[in-house]
Amino acid sequence: MIHQLLAEFMGTALMIIFGVGVHADEVLNRTKYHGSGHLFSITTWGFGIAVVLFIFGEVYINPAMAMAQLILGNIHFDYFLIVSLVEVLGGVFGSIIVYIMYADQFKLSEKDIDPVIVRNIFSTAPAIRNLPRNFFVEMFATFVFLTGILAISAKAGDVPGMVPLAVAFLVWAVGMGLGGTTGFAMNLARDMGPRIAYTIIPWKRRASSDFQYGILVPGIAPFVGAIFAALFSKFYLGL
Repeated sequence: MIHQLLAEFMGTALMIIFGVGVHADEVLNRTKYHGSGHLFSITTWGFGIAVVLFIFGEVYINPAMAMAQLILGNIHFDYFLIVSLVEVLGGVFGSIIVYIMYADQFKLSEKDIDPVIVRNIFSTAPAIRNLPRNFFVEMFATFVFLTGILAISAKAGDVPGMVPLAVAFLVWAVGMGLGGTTGFAMNLARDMGPRIAYTIIPWKRRASSDFQYGILVPGIAPFVGAIFAALFSKFYLGL
């Protein structure tokens, strides 16, 4: 179990290094790819996750996926709690690595870039704050995302390399089609880990970490989406 939990920790950290790293690259001053845009970011998220899956194999790197596996009867509740905590800690660690990598750019940009925008390098935020609608978007996006992963794993799991690549394209599609309102966290560890890291990093100019949004929307909504994904996959798709 320790080996698997280490894989979850390192896999989540690497996912965040790719994902938060590309946001830092896109937003901060004096980076090589400043202003490269959301398509660049979404593509990096997708193929970064594929790389994680190639390296670490059958990892969840997402407490919502762990919830789906719990509902499907594949893991026990105590393991669900432990792996979810480990993944959040991996998200914190990965975010701190990104901060260290881009520390010069963060320092240079701090006086010019709105602290809220700097915070949003780490964690998600809605384009328009409407908590019920934001909740629905994150819940539905997670439902689509996890249902897609469960279907891919069931139908293409025997083809070497197919699952990571298919998941990359799934992230790409969900990000571009469903991500424009909330930033498509779909993952407590992806949002809360970096949000905690932002909170503990010593900024000169600091925005609120907005834990209200972080808990209500990217915190809770993905778990609801995971329950629906597990039930739909089992009772309708027959996976």
